[in-house]
Amino acid sequence: MNKVFLTGDIMAVDKNGKCVISEDDELILNARKPVGELGDQLLNRMNKSHEALAQWGVSHLDIEKEDIILDIGCGGGVNVERFLKMTDGMVYGLDYSEVSVEKTSSLNKSAIDSGKCEVIQGSVSELPFDDMSFDIVTAFETIMFWPDIVSDLKEVRRVLKDDGIVFICNEAVPDENNDRLNEVVDLLDMKLFSEDDLDYVLREAGFSDVICFRKTGYDWICAIAIK
Repeated sequence: MNKVFLTGDIMAVDKNGKCVISEDDELILNARKPVGELGDQLLNRMNKSHEALAQWGVSHLDIEKEDIILDIGCGGGVNVERFLKMTDGMVYGLDYSEVSVEKTSSLNKSAIDSGKCEVIQGSVSELPFDDMSFDIVTAFETIMFWPDIVSDLKEVRRVLKDDGIVFICNEAVPDENNDRLNEVVDLLDMKLFSEDDLDYVLREAGFSDVICFRKTGYDWICAIAIK
């Protein structure tokens, strides 16, 4: 298959903009929760392979200089690094993978040392933050692994300030005709979300003004909603 976007992650995009799987099951299994040396390698690759997706997604966000931001599932830390350049407020990263926390902390060490950034190991299902702590909470390529999407989004809503924003960005949508993608969905016990799916779960969690975006010619999808 003629791939036009492939830099080493488990997913790629074919010439028609459709999501394809580019790696074997051993690496794919590590993608759910990176561990050890393989996890470290995977995070390095994700930092590169998700960059175009992240740039496209963040282009839909209006970030103010004083915004306090939490990136859930911070992975390799490039989005934490990105937000540190966009706001003078604190930026937090959270991931349940120890390797991801280490990688994000290493990449953003100077900001952590200066007191502008904090990276924490924890779960979206029980966020270690006070109510109404953040202006923006982001989730790149992670909600497909959340244990209980509506309950977890309610937890996100709890830590958002009034009128705060939740932002979700994924590189794949459900596709019943993509057999390999569906094998991976089953292998990782994950769920992909369409525009209608995202609208439904966000509203069920109490969010309003839900807006979804799709990149023309791609399976990329993002959603913004307000508390």
